[in-house]
Amino acid sequence: MNVDKLDATARRLVADSKGILAADESSRTIAKRLESIGIPSTERTRREWRELLFTTPNIQRFISGVILFDETIRQNASDGTPFPKLLWRKGIIPGIKVDTGVYPFAEHPGEKLTEGLDGLRERLVEYVELGAQFSKWRAVISIGEGIPTQACIDANAHTLARFALLSQEAGLVPIVEPEVLMEGNHPIERHAQETERTLAAVFDALQTDRITLRGIILKPNMVASGLEAKVQANPTVVAQATIRVLRKVVPPEVPGIVFLSGGLTPEQATVNLHAINSQGKQPWQLSYSFGRALQGEALSAWGGKSEHLKAAQEEFYTRAKLVSLARDGGLEKST
Repeated sequence: MNVDKLDATARRLVADSKGILAADESSRTIAKRLESIGIPSTERTRREWRELLFTTPNIQRFISGVILFDETIRQNASDGTPFPKLLWRKGIIPGIKVDTGVYPFAEHPGEKLTEGLDGLRERLVEYVELGAQFSKWRAVISIGEGIPTQACIDANAHTLARFALLSQEAGLVPIVEPEVLMEGNHPIERHAQETERTLAAVFDALQTDRITLRGIILKPNMVASGLEAKVQANPTVVAQATIRVLRKVVPPEVPGIVFLSGGLTPEQATVNLHAINSQGKQPWQLSYSFGRALQGEALSAWGGKSEHLKAAQEEFYTRAKLVSLARDGGLEKST
């Protein structure tokens, strides 16, 4: 394991003014998004959509890395260039989602466990050969009556640690993603409590498995009110609660934290990120790894029509620029 290389890659991923594009939607998820704008999900349409994103002029100003799906890392652009090579040419680091999805956690109604450890060591070697420099694994924690249980939190923390260990062994920076879902009507205080409990278990597991913390990236949720809650915490309260939880449980050796958008609209995710980065200097870089919050407006503008490609790329560039400004705490200066 080359710790210095892992550290250097991690720091490039959270460089000033930049963040990560999550383009690793599963076949089922991207099918829903394409079908929402009346486009059938085929290998061709999925490739065309992702090529639109990756070839947006100057997007490397705001995007440091892209998380790819297994299908995507094997695809070529229309000129025959493999997607990982296309990204490298723009100075963007290719990464890969390596979990195989979430499944019901046995004997724990309403809870999920992420799978994909079987054969992971061999798959990681192949992904490195295909050009990946970092990897990602998502765990899902739900909030409800009697959940999350400690058993579910601990099981997911263990799999995240095993993923991280195998990734670093292969020379990949692991993006550790323990997502405490925003779905529900819970108040922000409950979300903070369960996020803190989850992150504490994750870092206990990482340290037990001797993960090199300066060679990882944490991808957590923001601490917020449930999406169906009648009272929604404002961005300043979200920022304060998020920073308070992170300061309690995230070691300062971690180079960076890249927030997921978690079902928030592009505007909500951007404003919350700005508020978080307006809370003063923190031990880690605070950046973004958004999927829908970066892609949503561009997808609507594209509509599957080649004549709308430029307009869609302009939407993507504009949202990425706004998110970049928010990542630096400078969103208000641009308006």
